[in-house]
Amino acid sequence: MKTRRIVMLGLFVAIAGVLHAVESWLPLPIPVPGAKLGLANIVSLFVIVLFGWRDALAVAVLRVLLGSLLSGVFLGPAFILAMSGAVLSALAMSYAHQTWRSAFSLVGVSVIGAAVHNITQITAAAILVASADLYWYLPYLMLLALPTGVATGLTGAFFLARLPSSVRE
Repeated sequence: MKTRRIVMLGLFVAIAGVLHAVESWLPLPIPVPGAKLGLANIVSLFVIVLFGWRDALAVAVLRVLLGSLLSGVFLGPAFILAMSGAVLSALAMSYAHQTWRSAFSLVGVSVIGAAVHNITQITAAAILVASADLYWYLPYLMLLALPTGVATGLTGAFFLARLPSSVRE
């Protein structure tokens, strides 16, 4: 059972790392710099549901490490922003899923994660440049958190519903 879990988590890290890297290469057709779809959070949702918060946190950290190595931003400012956003959003989604499971669907959990990710990244960026002036940008990112969180949550729910029972065990 432990070997199976490690293999599954390894596959989820690989998938999330590739999604993280590919997403950094995709230009979005919207005029909001730094906005992303949050594709790797689909994997975070999977791990939260299937394995729990500790494994979700581990997958989030490892996927940022892997994705940053693949995209060439390891230990730079983009890495710091990605890591801070990934860690806190994974924790927030895990908490929301565990605590408010009856009140929030996976879509709601995903929107919470997107919002926390954006708040965390703006805060980290403000710390990096030593200026709170960056917070003017937060409302624009929060407006994008809703549709991207909904899309990520719907995608995660769609694939989780179709997951073979052998994977859920």
